[in-house]
Amino acid sequence: MTLIAYGINHSTAPIEIREKLIFDNDIITDALNELKHKNGVHEAAILSTCNRTEIYCSVDQQNDHSPVEWLHDFHGMKQDQLQPFLYKHPDHNAVRHVLRVASGLDSMILGEPQVLGQLKNAYHKAISAGSIGLQLNRLFQHSFHVAKEVRSNTAIGNHPISVAYAAVRLAQQIFGDLKDQTALLIGAGETIELAAKHLYENDLNRMIIANRTLERSQRLAYRFSGYAIQIGDIASHLPEADIVISSTASMLPILDKRTVESAIRVRKHKPMFMVDIAVPRDIDFEIGDMDDIYLYSVDDLKDIVQDNLKNRQDAAKQAEKIVDAQAQGFMDWVSSLDAVSTIKALRGQAEQIKDEVIKKALIKLRNGADSEIVLLETARNLTNKLIHIPSSTLKNASAQNRVDLLQAAEELYSLREYFEYKNKKH
Repeated sequence: MTLIAYGINHSTAPIEIREKLIFDNDIITDALNELKHKNGVHEAAILSTCNRTEIYCSVDQQNDHSPVEWLHDFHGMKQDQLQPFLYKHPDHNAVRHVLRVASGLDSMILGEPQVLGQLKNAYHKAISAGSIGLQLNRLFQHSFHVAKEVRSNTAIGNHPISVAYAAVRLAQQIFGDLKDQTALLIGAGETIELAAKHLYENDLNRMIIANRTLERSQRLAYRFSGYAIQIGDIASHLPEADIVISSTASMLPILDKRTVESAIRVRKHKPMFMVDIAVPRDIDFEIGDMDDIYLYSVDDLKDIVQDNLKNRQDAAKQAEKIVDAQAQGFMDWVSSLDAVSTIKALRGQAEQIKDEVIKKALIKLRNGADSEIVLLETARNLTNKLIHIPSSTLKNASAQNRVDLLQAAEELYSLREYFEYKNKKH
């Protein structure tokens, strides 16, 4: 059997292709059951997100094409339609790939943690579908362990690399705890939504969301327990705001210097932190010269993001070393599986010989034989029977000049240590 990882992701395929390969939660179980019954497929798991669709399989080597053929058929695509976008990682490379995915090293946003939760969900789906066995179960568990090690021993997750997250982190640096702060968010697009999410997760005391369309600001406010207003009402609520984050598509400034001066007077010169993420700018740049105002532009935040991305890239180098070592460790375990059946057979043979020798010894003891003599005979017989076949095989190997087998026997039974012991004794 061989481990294979097939897939497409944000780096290899455009969204037009990726969206055709999505596996919704309501079809994943049926898909896994169908895939597992394909010729030569022993184990299977499917990871399907907006950025990637990947199939992890344990397959017979001569049938390693079966999962890809199935993928085309399942989604009604022509054979080889995915070929320009598809990657295939066998064995060691498959293991390394899964470990990199779990650790966020293969993500669109380097080091992001969401993919680990998605991988765990894929694992549980496969368990529920009964499509996972010894190797994939061990691989998933190992990937979770490695992801934890990467996060614990590197700084890959320590640095924000989105503009919205950087804005919130700056607010924390200025104010510390946000539990007593009020934030005014201007706009209702994706960036403001992400900023609202980060503020909410950091226990912001109160959130005011202003937008030209009240309905949009109300929807966002409802999600994050905020208060919705229209942009025309900003002046009356600005004095309440300790934090202002603005990102609109306006061609003219939303906040002018006179409005902010008035708000600062009402606030009795309590500091106000402002982040203008918009291009063109929403906040008059002269406001940044005012006392008690900390104004940052999108360019300021981009510098922070780039610095932190570099820090993540430095951390990623450490993470890659961890992944490489752990991938080799996993492959060593896979290789050890080849010896399991041999070890079981060897133990079974030894147990059989032991049982035969003991059975004869017990008969002699029941017939009144001397126990010491029986014990010595049993030990001698057991020794002779255990080494009879290896001894005969080694004699034949010597006659046939099979030096490799003789050397293997020396290593297997640690005979060199015995030779050294005998030489020292004499």
